[in-house]
Amino acid sequence: MSKKVLIVSTSLRAGSNSDIMARECAKGAKEAGHEVEYISLKGKKIEYCIGCLTCQMKGSCVLKDDMAEIMAKVKDAQVIVYATPIYYYEMSGQMKTLLDRLNPLFTSNYSFRDIYMIATAAENEESAFEKAYSGLKGWVDCFEKARLKGIVFGGGIADADDAGNHEDIMRKAYKLGLSL
Repeated sequence: MSKKVLIVSTSLRAGSNSDIMARECAKGAKEAGHEVEYISLKGKKIEYCIGCLTCQMKGSCVLKDDMAEIMAKVKDAQVIVYATPIYYYEMSGQMKTLLDRLNPLFTSNYSFRDIYMIATAAENEESAFEKAYSGLKGWVDCFEKARLKGIVFGGGIADADDAGNHEDIMRKAYKLGLSL
């Protein structure tokens, strides 16, 4: 059964390894017959949440930036894959800001059910990814119909444009896409 899949790349670096893996996941998802949309936060203007909670009453954010378009895509997707580099054992600041700004979806009739993470880090220990995964789990736990289903670790990848040289990791990203 075809699903509506959204893949969100949160890295702003050119040659981002998490972005390379996200695109490989998208390739697998398309091959599996899913409707796939890929978006990158690179070049997007996303302001910090100001905590006013107006969004919970109005269903939309008072800040005027690129979030309304991104939020509509997140709301309508059945499956979401967030791709992030690991900075200091945590998700990128861009990803955290994105998650904070998705607060209007809390009271909405969102479509997403399955959430995944793709993450890359210079360190090659799975423990390097635990806090980022836990942070995403905290966001997912706020949406009772959604579940955090898994992560693809891209450990031991430090230099820009290096992910493609790690066939085993690229295969895992591709297989994630196939399995969605």
